[in-house]
Amino acid sequence: MRDAWHLRPLRADPGPAGAVFGAWRQLARQPPAATPGRLGKILDQLGLHWDGAALADLCTQIEKLGVSQRSAPFDAAAIAAEVVAMRPDAEVFGWWLADLVLAQRLGWPQPLPLLMAQGFGPSFRTEAGGGRRIRPGDKNFERAVCIALVAAAADACRLAAELSRRAEKLLAVAPKLRAKGAGDVIFLLLSEDAVSGSLTTDNLSRFASRRLFERLQQLEVVRELSGRPTFRLFGL
Repeated sequence: MRDAWHLRPLRADPGPAGAVFGAWRQLARQPPAATPGRLGKILDQLGLHWDGAALADLCTQIEKLGVSQRSAPFDAAAIAAEVVAMRPDAEVFGWWLADLVLAQRLGWPQPLPLLMAQGFGPSFRTEAGGGRRIRPGDKNFERAVCIALVAAAADACRLAAELSRRAEKLLAVAPKLRAKGAGDVIFLLLSEDAVSGSLTTDNLSRFASRRLFERLQQLEVVRELSGRPTFRLFGL
């Protein structure tokens, strides 16, 4: 998913996997607000299309959940189930809204991709019936959401701690970098999931960029994420 997004040509269609990646990037970069316009753009990005009236009704339901007296996980489960009931082919959008509603109900400034990361994991597998996946709206779905959020929160905390440690290590070696555009690269590595190994900026040519990433690898402060010898991606 990361490769499909970051390695596409400028303004090119990232494909289904890249579209999902891009939708959650957008989710995490904005406050947890739902408007017909915003939801319409996400649906278009995911290759789904709803009429304006249906989107307006969905936004109204999200507003009602915002003043709900129930716990946040139950409201997140409710919106995912509602989306699947309306459009069985739009489950991925249901998970997107579930993460948005969860952040909204908990008062977070920005959502995190918690539930989507768990949607096909063990929390949503039945013990009987060969481990059939529990989908939004199924029996025990709300219980599965609560269990999944515990696992997701633990994973997120571990990842945050690890990324914080790696970021500190990167900042510690930053003064040793002599490349003219090193500061731009450091900023991108600290703010983006991945950075192209062939990045070019006003202060950095493609050749200089490659040399800089090689130096950062030698210092063990970045990792190559694509596993390829060419069209490489780097990140913390």
